[in-house]
Amino acid sequence: MWDGISDAGVLALVGLFGGLLLGMAARIGRFCTLGAIEDLLYQNSSVRFRMWILAIGVSTVFVFALSVIGQFDPTQSIYHQTSWSPLVSILGGLVFGYGMSLTGTCGFGALARVGGGDLRSFVIVLVMGIASYVALSGPLAGARVALIESTDLETDFISYPGLIHQVIGMPQAAVGIALGGVLVLVAVSSSEFFRNKSAMLWACVVSLAIVSGWYGTYWIADQGFASTAVMSHTFSAPLGETLLFIMTSSGGGLSFGVGSVFGVLAGAFFGSVIKGHFRWEACEDPRELKRQ
Repeated sequence: MWDGISDAGVLALVGLFGGLLLGMAARIGRFCTLGAIEDLLYQNSSVRFRMWILAIGVSTVFVFALSVIGQFDPTQSIYHQTSWSPLVSILGGLVFGYGMSLTGTCGFGALARVGGGDLRSFVIVLVMGIASYVALSGPLAGARVALIESTDLETDFISYPGLIHQVIGMPQAAVGIALGGVLVLVAVSSSEFFRNKSAMLWACVVSLAIVSGWYGTYWIADQGFASTAVMSHTFSAPLGETLLFIMTSSGGGLSFGVGSVFGVLAGAFFGSVIKGHFRWEACEDPRELKRQ
Protein backbone atom coordinates (compact mmCIF):
# COMPACT_ATOMS: atom_id res chain seq x y z
CA MET A 1 0.00 0.00 0.00
CA TRP A 2 2.71 2.44 1.02
CA ASP A 3 6.26 2.14 -0.28
CA GLY A 4 7.94 -0.54 1.81
CA ILE A 5 4.88 -1.20 4.00
CA SER A 6 2.33 -3.91 3.24
CA ASP A 7 -1.41 -3.66 3.82
CA ALA A 8 -0.94 -5.79 6.93
CA GLY A 9 1.72 -3.42 8.21
CA VAL A 10 -0.54 -0.39 7.74
CA LEU A 11 -3.37 -2.24 9.49
CA ALA A 12 -1.07 -2.94 12.42
CA LEU A 13 -0.10 0.74 12.59
CA VAL A 14 -3.77 1.76 12.66
CA GLY A 15 -4.39 -0.73 15.46
CA LEU A 16 -1.29 0.45 17.29
CA PHE A 17 -2.48 4.07 17.21
CA GLY A 18 -5.88 3.27 18.65
CA GLY A 19 -4.43 0.80 21.12
CA LEU A 20 -2.05 3.43 22.51
CA LEU A 21 -5.01 5.74 23.14
CA LEU A 22 -7.02 2.97 24.79
CA GLY A 23 -4.14 1.90 27.00
CA MET A 24 -3.59 5.44 28.26
CA ALA A 25 -7.34 5.90 28.77
CA ALA A 26 -7.39 2.78 30.94
CA ARG A 27 -4.40 3.74 33.11
CA ILE A 28 -4.76 7.54 33.27
CA GLY A 29 -8.50 7.98 32.68
CA ARG A 30 -9.50 4.80 34.56
CA PHE A 31 -11.74 3.74 31.68
CA CYS A 32 -13.00 0.25 32.50
CA THR A 33 -16.33 -1.47 31.80
CA LEU A 34 -16.36 -3.71 34.86
CA GLY A 35 -15.06 -0.88 37.03
CA ALA A 36 -17.91 1.32 35.75
CA ILE A 37 -20.49 -1.30 36.70
CA GLU A 38 -18.93 -1.82 40.13
CA ASP A 39 -18.85 1.93 40.81
CA LEU A 40 -22.50 2.19 39.85
CA LEU A 41 -23.63 -0.75 41.98
CA TYR A 42 -21.38 -0.48 45.03
CA GLN A 43 -20.07 3.10 45.15
CA ASN A 44 -23.24 4.85 43.99
CA SER A 45 -21.17 6.74 41.39
CA SER A 46 -22.16 6.88 37.73
CA VAL A 47 -19.12 8.80 36.47
CA ARG A 48 -17.27 5.89 34.89
CA PHE A 49 -20.52 4.37 33.62
CA ARG A 50 -21.31 7.66 31.89
CA MET A 51 -17.79 7.66 30.42
CA TRP A 52 -18.72 4.37 28.78
CA ILE A 53 -22.02 5.78 27.47
CA LEU A 54 -20.36 8.96 26.18
CA ALA A 55 -17.68 6.94 24.38
CA ILE A 56 -20.35 4.86 22.63
CA GLY A 57 -22.41 7.93 21.76
CA VAL A 58 -19.55 9.98 20.31
CA SER A 59 -18.21 6.97 18.39
CA THR A 60 -21.64 6.26 16.93
CA VAL A 61 -22.16 9.85 15.80
CA PHE A 62 -18.79 10.07 14.07
CA VAL A 63 -18.93 6.62 12.44
CA PHE A 64 -22.33 7.33 10.89
CA ALA A 65 -21.20 10.84 9.96
CA LEU A 66 -18.36 9.20 8.02
CA SER A 67 -20.91 7.05 6.23
CA VAL A 68 -22.86 10.16 5.21
CA ILE A 69 -19.82 11.65 3.46
CA GLY A 70 -18.96 8.33 1.83
CA GLN A 71 -15.92 7.52 3.97
CA PHE A 72 -17.38 4.46 5.67
CA ASP A 73 -19.89 1.72 4.85
CA PRO A 74 -21.29 -0.09 7.92
CA THR A 75 -22.47 -3.03 5.79
CA GLN A 76 -18.81 -3.89 5.07
CA SER A 77 -18.00 -4.52 8.73
CA ILE A 78 -17.33 -8.05 9.99
CA TYR A 79 -20.60 -7.99 11.88
CA HIS A 80 -22.59 -7.58 8.67
CA GLN A 81 -20.59 -10.23 6.83
CA THR A 82 -21.29 -13.14 9.16
CA SER A 83 -24.34 -14.96 10.49
CA TRP A 84 -25.90 -13.53 13.62
CA SER A 85 -27.52 -15.59 16.36
CA PRO A 86 -29.20 -13.64 19.19
CA LEU A 87 -29.06 -16.77 21.35
CA VAL A 88 -25.31 -17.17 20.90
CA SER A 89 -24.76 -13.46 21.53
CA ILE A 90 -26.69 -13.66 24.80
CA LEU A 91 -24.96 -16.86 25.94
CA GLY A 92 -21.56 -15.48 24.99
CA GLY A 93 -22.25 -12.24 26.83
CA LEU A 94 -23.32 -14.10 29.98
CA VAL A 95 -20.21 -16.29 29.97
CA PHE A 96 -17.97 -13.31 29.24
CA GLY A 97 -19.56 -11.30 32.06
CA TYR A 98 -19.12 -14.18 34.50
CA GLY A 99 -15.48 -14.46 33.49
CA MET A 100 -15.02 -10.73 34.11
CA SER A 101 -16.47 -11.11 37.61
CA LEU A 102 -14.04 -13.96 38.38
CA THR A 103 -10.93 -12.17 37.19
CA GLY A 104 -11.99 -8.61 37.95
CA THR A 105 -11.41 -7.46 34.38
CA CYS A 106 -11.94 -8.20 30.68
CA GLY A 107 -9.41 -8.81 27.90
CA PHE A 108 -8.83 -5.09 27.40
CA GLY A 109 -8.53 -4.47 31.14
CA ALA A 110 -6.15 -7.40 31.51
CA LEU A 111 -3.85 -5.95 28.84
CA ALA A 112 -3.95 -2.56 30.54
CA ARG A 113 -3.01 -4.17 33.86
CA VAL A 114 -0.16 -6.10 32.26
CA GLY A 115 1.15 -2.79 30.98
CA GLY A 116 1.17 -1.61 34.59
CA GLY A 117 3.19 -4.62 35.78
CA ASP A 118 0.40 -6.98 36.91
CA LEU A 119 1.58 -10.56 36.25
CA ARG A 120 -1.80 -11.95 37.39
CA SER A 121 -3.35 -10.33 34.35
CA PHE A 122 -0.59 -11.79 32.18
CA VAL A 123 -2.02 -15.20 33.09
CA ILE A 124 -5.48 -13.98 32.01
CA VAL A 125 -4.12 -12.74 28.68
CA LEU A 126 -2.42 -16.07 27.94
CA VAL A 127 -5.39 -18.23 28.90
CA MET A 128 -7.88 -15.98 27.13
CA GLY A 129 -5.82 -15.91 23.94
CA ILE A 130 -5.57 -19.71 23.87
CA ALA A 131 -9.25 -20.19 24.79
CA SER A 132 -10.42 -17.82 22.05
CA TYR A 133 -8.65 -19.87 19.40
CA VAL A 134 -9.93 -23.13 20.91
CA ALA A 135 -13.41 -21.80 20.11
CA LEU A 136 -12.54 -20.11 16.80
CA SER A 137 -10.52 -22.78 15.04
CA GLY A 138 -9.72 -25.45 17.63
CA PRO A 139 -11.65 -28.38 19.15
CA LEU A 140 -14.76 -26.30 19.95
CA ALA A 141 -14.96 -24.61 16.53
CA GLY A 142 -17.32 -27.22 15.08
CA ALA A 143 -19.75 -26.95 17.98
CA ARG A 144 -19.64 -23.14 17.81
CA VAL A 145 -20.40 -23.06 14.08
CA ALA A 146 -23.18 -25.64 14.42
CA LEU A 147 -24.84 -23.68 17.24
CA ILE A 148 -24.70 -20.43 15.27
CA GLU A 149 -26.01 -22.01 12.08
CA SER A 150 -28.90 -23.69 13.89
CA THR A 151 -29.98 -20.52 15.68
CA ASP A 152 -28.99 -17.70 13.30
CA LEU A 153 -31.58 -15.06 12.49
CA GLU A 154 -32.57 -14.59 8.85
CA THR A 155 -33.04 -10.83 8.63
CA ASP A 156 -32.00 -7.84 6.58
CA PHE A 157 -30.89 -5.91 9.67
CA ILE A 158 -28.59 -6.65 12.59
CA SER A 159 -28.42 -3.21 14.13
CA TYR A 160 -30.73 -0.74 15.87
CA PRO A 161 -30.47 1.78 13.02
CA GLY A 162 -31.32 -1.02 10.58
CA LEU A 163 -34.37 -2.01 12.61
CA ILE A 164 -35.64 1.56 12.96
CA HIS A 165 -35.00 2.17 9.25
CA GLN A 166 -37.23 -0.77 8.37
CA VAL A 167 -39.98 0.40 10.71
CA ILE A 168 -40.17 4.11 9.87
CA GLY A 169 -38.10 4.41 6.69
CA MET A 170 -35.67 6.95 8.14
CA PRO A 171 -32.14 6.65 6.59
CA GLN A 172 -29.89 4.44 8.69
CA ALA A 173 -27.14 7.05 8.93
CA ALA A 174 -29.59 9.62 10.27
CA VAL A 175 -30.93 7.09 12.77
CA GLY A 176 -27.40 6.22 13.88
CA ILE A 177 -26.43 9.86 14.39
CA ALA A 178 -29.66 10.50 16.29
CA LEU A 179 -29.16 7.48 18.56
CA GLY A 180 -25.55 8.48 19.21
CA GLY A 181 -26.68 12.01 20.04
CA VAL A 182 -29.22 10.66 22.53
CA LEU A 183 -26.49 8.65 24.26
CA VAL A 184 -24.28 11.75 24.46
CA LEU A 185 -27.13 13.71 26.05
CA VAL A 186 -27.81 10.91 28.53
CA ALA A 187 -24.14 10.81 29.49
CA VAL A 188 -23.77 14.55 30.10
CA SER A 189 -27.15 14.92 31.83
CA SER A 190 -25.44 14.37 35.18
CA SER A 191 -23.99 17.56 36.65
CA GLU A 192 -21.38 15.49 38.51
CA PHE A 193 -20.16 13.95 35.26
CA PHE A 194 -20.41 17.19 33.28
CA ARG A 195 -18.12 18.91 35.79
CA ASN A 196 -15.58 16.10 35.51
CA LYS A 197 -13.70 17.35 32.44
CA SER A 198 -11.05 14.67 32.76
CA ALA A 199 -13.63 11.87 32.56
CA MET A 200 -15.26 13.49 29.52
CA LEU A 201 -11.88 13.96 27.83
CA TRP A 202 -10.84 10.33 28.25
CA ALA A 203 -14.22 9.09 27.07
CA CYS A 204 -13.66 11.12 23.89
CA VAL A 205 -10.15 9.68 23.56
CA VAL A 206 -11.68 6.20 23.63
CA SER A 207 -14.11 7.32 20.92
CA LEU A 208 -11.21 8.55 18.80
CA ALA A 209 -9.56 5.13 19.11
CA ILE A 210 -12.75 3.32 18.09
CA VAL A 211 -13.51 5.61 15.15
CA SER A 212 -9.90 5.42 13.95
CA GLY A 213 -10.22 1.64 13.86
CA TRP A 214 -13.40 1.67 11.78
CA TYR A 215 -12.19 4.36 9.40
CA GLY A 216 -8.66 2.99 9.08
CA THR A 217 -9.64 -0.59 8.32
CA TYR A 218 -12.34 0.56 5.89
CA TRP A 219 -9.91 2.84 4.06
CA ILE A 220 -7.34 0.06 3.77
CA ALA A 221 -10.00 -2.42 2.58
CA ASP A 222 -11.10 0.12 -0.04
CA GLN A 223 -7.66 1.30 -1.17
CA GLY A 224 -5.45 -1.71 -0.51
CA PHE A 225 -4.81 -4.84 -2.53
CA ALA A 226 -5.34 -7.56 0.08
CA SER A 227 -8.68 -8.71 1.44
CA THR A 228 -9.16 -6.79 4.69
CA ALA A 229 -11.77 -7.17 7.43
CA VAL A 230 -13.46 -3.91 8.39
CA MET A 231 -13.42 -3.79 12.18
CA SER A 232 -12.42 -1.84 15.25
CA HIS A 233 -10.88 -2.73 18.59
CA THR A 234 -11.87 -5.96 20.29
CA PHE A 235 -9.83 -8.06 22.68
CA SER A 236 -10.71 -11.74 22.48
CA ALA A 237 -9.53 -13.18 19.16
CA PRO A 238 -6.72 -10.57 18.81
CA LEU A 239 -5.09 -11.99 21.94
CA GLY A 240 -4.83 -15.35 20.19
CA GLU A 241 -3.62 -13.66 16.99
CA THR A 242 -0.89 -11.92 18.96
CA LEU A 243 0.26 -15.17 20.57
CA LEU A 244 0.51 -16.76 17.12
CA PHE A 245 2.43 -13.76 15.79
CA ILE A 246 4.89 -13.90 18.69
CA MET A 247 5.44 -17.65 18.28
CA THR A 248 5.58 -17.70 14.50
CA SER A 249 4.96 -14.69 12.33
CA SER A 250 4.65 -17.01 9.33
CA GLY A 251 1.71 -18.77 10.96
CA GLY A 252 -0.03 -15.59 11.97
CA GLY A 253 1.36 -12.32 10.65
CA LEU A 254 0.74 -8.69 11.41
CA SER A 255 -2.86 -7.56 11.63
CA PHE A 256 -5.02 -4.80 13.05
CA GLY A 257 -5.62 -6.91 16.15
CA VAL A 258 -1.92 -7.54 16.76
CA GLY A 259 -1.18 -3.83 16.48
CA SER A 260 -4.07 -3.06 18.81
CA VAL A 261 -2.83 -5.46 21.50
CA PHE A 262 0.71 -4.08 21.42
CA GLY A 263 -0.69 -0.55 21.41
CA VAL A 264 -2.72 -1.13 24.58
CA LEU A 265 0.30 -2.66 26.31
CA ALA A 266 2.48 0.30 25.35
CA GLY A 267 -0.16 2.91 26.17
CA ALA A 268 -0.87 1.30 29.53
CA PHE A 269 2.85 1.19 30.33
CA PHE A 270 3.31 4.89 29.49
CA GLY A 271 0.16 5.78 31.39
CA SER A 272 1.17 3.87 34.51
CA VAL A 273 4.64 5.44 34.46
CA ILE A 274 3.15 8.93 34.05
CA LYS A 275 0.82 8.33 37.00
CA GLY A 276 3.57 6.66 39.05
CA HIS A 277 1.50 3.48 39.35
CA PHE A 278 3.80 0.98 37.65
CA ARG A 279 4.74 -1.88 39.95
CA TRP A 280 5.19 -5.62 39.63
CA GLU A 281 2.34 -7.66 41.11
CA ALA A 282 1.69 -11.41 41.26
CA CYS A 283 -0.80 -13.87 42.72
CA GLU A 284 -0.53 -14.26 46.48
CA ASP A 285 -1.66 -17.90 46.64
CA PRO A 286 -2.62 -20.86 44.39
CA ARG A 287 -6.35 -20.19 44.87
CA GLU A 288 -6.05 -16.71 43.38
CA LEU A 289 -3.97 -18.00 40.47
CA LYS A 290 -6.58 -20.71 39.77
CA ARG A 291 -9.38 -18.13 39.70
CA GLN A 292 -7.45 -15.88 37.32
